Amino acid sequence: MSVKNKVQLITYADSLGGDLKTLNNVLIKYFSDICSGGVHILPPFPSSGDRGFAPITYLEIEPKFGTWKDISSIGKNFDVLVDLMVNHISKQSEYFQDFLKKGRKSKYADFFITLDKLWENGEPVKEDVEKIFLRREHPYSTFKIEENGEEEKVWTTFGKTDPSEQIDLDISSEKVKKLLEAFFVNFSKHGIKIVRLDAVGYVIKKLGTSCFFVEPEVYEFLDWIMELANSLGIELLPEVHSQYETQYKLAEHGFWIYDFILPYTVLDTLINKSSGRLCEYLKNRPKNQFTTLDCHDGIPVKPDMDDLIDSEAARKVVDVCVERGATLSRILTEEYKDKDGFDVHQIQCSYYSALNCDNDAYLAARAIQFFTPGIPQVYYVGLLAGENDIERAKITGERREINRHNFSVLEIEQALQREVVQRLLKLIRFRNEYDAFNGDFKVIDSKDDEINLVWTKGEKRCELFVDLKTNKSIINYINDSGNDIQYIV
Repeated sequence: MSVKNKVQLITYADSLGGDLKTLNNVLIKYFSDICSGGVHILPPFPSSGDRGFAPITYLEIEPKFGTWKDISSIGKNFDVLVDLMVNHISKQSEYFQDFLKKGRKSKYADFFITLDKLWENGEPVKEDVEKIFLRREHPYSTFKIEENGEEEKVWTTFGKTDPSEQIDLDISSEKVKKLLEAFFVNFSKHGIKIVRLDAVGYVIKKLGTSCFFVEPEVYEFLDWIMELANSLGIELLPEVHSQYETQYKLAEHGFWIYDFILPYTVLDTLINKSSGRLCEYLKNRPKNQFTTLDCHDGIPVKPDMDDLIDSEAARKVVDVCVERGATLSRILTEEYKDKDGFDVHQIQCSYYSALNCDNDAYLAARAIQFFTPGIPQVYYVGLLAGENDIERAKITGERREINRHNFSVLEIEQALQREVVQRLLKLIRFRNEYDAFNGDFKVIDSKDDEINLVWTKGEKRCELFVDLKTNKSIINYINDSGNDIQYIV
């Protein structure tokens, strides 16, 4: 199977109506020609935290969302993409619970990375830890084993609690590989077409390195899992937040990659009214990418934009977003901050709010995204031009919830009445239906306060013109009758 060159939707199982059955009804009733490229359902599995990203198992669907039958029903009309948190599993999983009870006697003991697998006496060495790209204060958690009362330190890359809810898997273990095979077979059985390998950059733990995207070992794992996925007719999308050269290596290796450079670059372009950096980037980027502007986390800054922006300019863009209600996720490890201390990992806000709820600016951003080569993904909050949900972030204590508002069916219907949403849906239909997007792409040299992008295929041609002074966007295209049509976005 091949990925469709059409727009995909990203949503949680419960964010458009409350559960999977309602999601399916909403998709068919309102968005059947909108997300014709597929639907990325963020983790619908039983989970103990991180809004699904601490999965207990992949063999079941969280009962409050529905069942695998509901996933298969969605799959009848839309290609379904799901996540596999290949780096970790929940503390509440049967595997780790058995380890907590029996320790090294557990049949699952080899699933996990006890620190003696890395350090001779099982005690972390400060010099090694300081080199690691940390996502929490330290990369391990301490647990007490029920049967013998002994303490075990195991590797935990992620997690806001201590001990963590997310326990790293030892992907060098044959038992873990068998487990991953079982998950993939189950995905295939229920019609999953694409699997996003979440946090795959962290799977290799090697002393003396950052323990992030460790080469060449990471490719050995990726090659193994790609062979597995190919055997089941499943496409893979590795999720790696890293400096662009790492992404490009993945692309050269034959993988789809995420364009994590585009979201910030488009934002910078519209805020500073300057297209030079964006146009230069669009001329040179790999084409086998999934494009996004927004997602369930935030707008990537570091390390994704390293070597592409300078700290002073980035601070100004970040400050504008903060003025518009954004919060920030920061880099923890000193070594990975800029020399002047700039440490912004992600900007947490809705993309519509980041653009000051300016309808023309928002439509210009989406037009640029849809004209950029790759598979466009639109996050559900962005699809409905949602604003920052500051209250939800306060209530939950999770800053990323600022861009995770759950829409009732009534709220969806109300959003569909808004002009900005109707304009966006029209633009998505054009991107899905116009055949030139399967042809050749070109960036036309233009003034710094303008953008000019063109697609051609045979007699079909469409050209996007964005005036950054006014944020107005115009598409000129040739219709089926051969006539020149001007479409004001």
